[in-house]
Amino acid sequence: MKHHHLAVLVLMLVSGVTLSVSELESYALKPHIAESFNVSYLQLKSQGSCPYTVVISTSCSSPSYTRDQISISFGDFYGNQIYVPRLDDPASGTFERCSSDTFQINGPCAYQICYVYLYRSGVDGWIPESVKISGYYGRPITFYYNTFIPRDTWYGFDWCNAASSSYHLSNQKWLLFLVLGFLIHFWL
Repeated sequence: MKHHHLAVLVLMLVSGVTLSVSELESYALKPHIAESFNVSYLQLKSQGSCPYTVVISTSCSSPSYTRDQISISFGDFYGNQIYVPRLDDPASGTFERCSSDTFQINGPCAYQICYVYLYRSGVDGWIPESVKISGYYGRPITFYYNTFIPRDTWYGFDWCNAASSSYHLSNQKWLLFLVLGFLIHFWL
């Protein structure tokens, strides 16, 4: 009976840790509102010039076109930030349903891009499918939105701390499994 209770306890602990790690990882994969994003700060930091290619695909679920103003900001872990106040051009058919638009952007030199935020101002609405960013100092990265961008707020992803967070979570998880394995070995 003692072994049965221990097995149930171990199963509960492992399930709880696995669930909390998967919840944290799934949150990081979904776009969110940027609570403390400051554009004026971004503009002050803009120094140097490196080229970036940004490909934004508009979802087939999006309105057929949008006249909304679309802005973008992206950057790296080190605080290098690129800001473009207006990407849209309604006259040229930018951000039409089921289309992709490519932008050549110059901005501060950044390393691996790890965050992107979009800003939408207007009443039409818009649903981007994805944003792919390529720069000189990092590998191309794609952020998958597939959701409506809220009006008048920065909305997107920040994966800058995800690598270090997942490293710490992996270490904690392995330590827990090691301790549990040790306990099971000696109690069984």
